[in-house]
Amino acid sequence: MTPHVTVGMDESPESLAAALWAAEEASLLDVPLHLIHVEEWPVTAEVPVLSAESLVERYETLLRATADRVRDDRPGLDVTTEMARGRAPAELTAAANEAEVTVLGSRGLGGVVGFLIGSVSLAVVGRARRPVVLVRSGSASSGAGSGDAGSGSGIVLGVDIEQPCDPLLAFAFGEAARRDEELRIVHSWSPSPAYGYTAILDPGVGSGLGRKATEGLAEMVRPWRSKFPAVRVTEQAVVGPAAAALVDASRSAGLLVVGRRSRRSPVGPHLGHVAHAAIHHSPAPVAVVPFE
Repeated sequence: MTPHVTVGMDESPESLAAALWAAEEASLLDVPLHLIHVEEWPVTAEVPVLSAESLVERYETLLRATADRVRDDRPGLDVTTEMARGRAPAELTAAANEAEVTVLGSRGLGGVVGFLIGSVSLAVVGRARRPVVLVRSGSASSGAGSGDAGSGSGIVLGVDIEQPCDPLLAFAFGEAARRDEELRIVHSWSPSPAYGYTAILDPGVGSGLGRKATEGLAEMVRPWRSKFPAVRVTEQAVVGPAAAALVDASRSAGLLVVGRRSRRSPVGPHLGHVAHAAIHHSPAPVAVVPFE
């Protein structure tokens, strides 16, 4: 299938924000943009057939209007639309698995910084085999470098040096290269419980662990610096919970990139606590990248 960027559409301001963010991403990747709305099907007995038909017409109009706006903003961008029928989580996940990147809207909780993520978005993020980006309405006219949400710039990537995460590094370095943005790579560490009070009583123990974390991070990033020599990169090994460190770093960022391990869960889509915290509390758009 031809590479493309997909965006899930409804009538919310967050959906429009997602479409505009996705349009910039498609332009940067030089691929088409695909707008999709999923009509839940079959229609329940409580919904009259005429009402269902009017809803379809309304969403077809929405797709056309959004496509026209994107084409006006970005002449030359190839934009396609689709009205799909089925269960939204399944249909959007299937669409996401065929796309380079999928972009979905995510609602802000009033004046409180945070995400009120819907069950559909959560299902797609937890199951998709390709990167999914969640965008708030504050980012309606932005990409990674000019987000209104927090007026952030640059890209923040969270990594764990204890496990391979090449898909995260590839995605973040690629985004930074295309957008000509600085990439800040953050690894969070804490002394093992086995150290007990030793790390407190002997500061040298803590500093030694800090040096090890810094060196491990540099070793992980070194080959990617070579692959992307033009990307401006800073590395930071910080002490404390990873979720808190990334949410804090995202307050000045235009995009936060986190990982999700691709593993099956008997209770449905699984997100680690770091990705979960990022999705709910980052003021910047959040890219969730699956990896083994």
